[in-house]
Amino acid sequence: MNKIVIAALIACMPIIGQAQSISQMEQKNIRNMENLTLTKEWDKTFPQSDKVNHTKVTFINRYGITLAADMYVPKNVTGKLSAIAVCGPFGAVKEQAAGLYAQTMAERGFLTIAFDPSYTGESGGEPRYVVSPDINTEDFSAAVDFLATNDKVDSERIGIIGICGWGGLAINAAAADPRIKATVASTMYDMSRVNANGYFDADDSAEARNILRKKLAAQRTEDFRNGFPKPGGGVPDELPADAPQFFKDYHAYYKTSRGYHPRSLNSNQGRNATEAIPFINFPLMSRADEIENAVLVIHGEKAHSRYFGEDAFKKLQGDNKELMIIPGASHTDLYDRTETIPFDKIETFFINNFK
Repeated sequence: MNKIVIAALIACMPIIGQAQSISQMEQKNIRNMENLTLTKEWDKTFPQSDKVNHTKVTFINRYGITLAADMYVPKNVTGKLSAIAVCGPFGAVKEQAAGLYAQTMAERGFLTIAFDPSYTGESGGEPRYVVSPDINTEDFSAAVDFLATNDKVDSERIGIIGICGWGGLAINAAAADPRIKATVASTMYDMSRVNANGYFDADDSAEARNILRKKLAAQRTEDFRNGFPKPGGGVPDELPADAPQFFKDYHAYYKTSRGYHPRSLNSNQGRNATEAIPFINFPLMSRADEIENAVLVIHGEKAHSRYFGEDAFKKLQGDNKELMIIPGASHTDLYDRTETIPFDKIETFFINNFK
């Protein structure tokens, strides 16, 4: 290497250092850009427990989106705690089933957070009510980032719970992130499968998918022309007379005082009408057989979605995977029926796999 080249490299070194410093400053500014306004009053669909302390927290995912969460910490505990992040159902918010799961597990000694996914509820992200199998999987790992760096948490004992559509996303997150030591998928949907194939795989053909793709592409054009996305519609206010039972079950949860929440997508206008686009070509279960850590799949015996959980379980490998079928339970019974949700089993599962 001649002297001219060496001199040029030396001359560049301060510039490189300065660029790194500027980059770090920019990253810090970016991380502080999205300031969320969080509700201060208790606005959950379940009563507040006097056994845990509740606070609002925020954290940022890998895409720079600020996520909002409720953190539940058991009272009168010392030392580092095991921790669990909870999300779901798909189209719900943390004030509904996820919060109930999180608060209940905190009562049992875990530090927990229930978070709103990107673009939804109190979390950030624009445009609103967008879904993404990639970003929503990342949301779970961002929750793990937050928990792993919390002074109250043992970073080697972190798990996740995904409910409904977030059960499938939880399994996908477990396949991507080995920091997740144990995963519970409760009353799960495989959102890729149902969007690509229809219910019970009734539309599992290239012809059917191409018809759907053309419809979604036309909607994209309309959304761009209008300057805003069309809502996809949540659970309807009034059910048709021939509505299937699982639609009636959704209505009984999202449209009544049992589970209605003003920020819930399913309680209101739903996600964007183009929500199926990314899921059609994104198979969530594609790496499920590579998950080394523990997974518990829970489903209701009478749930219309039971086949999602059973087929996901078939893909899992190893002797630390379990399938639990709850006798007589429907899909939505595992949202909030505390006498039906197997919290004893969930607690034991996490304790045994956090050792």
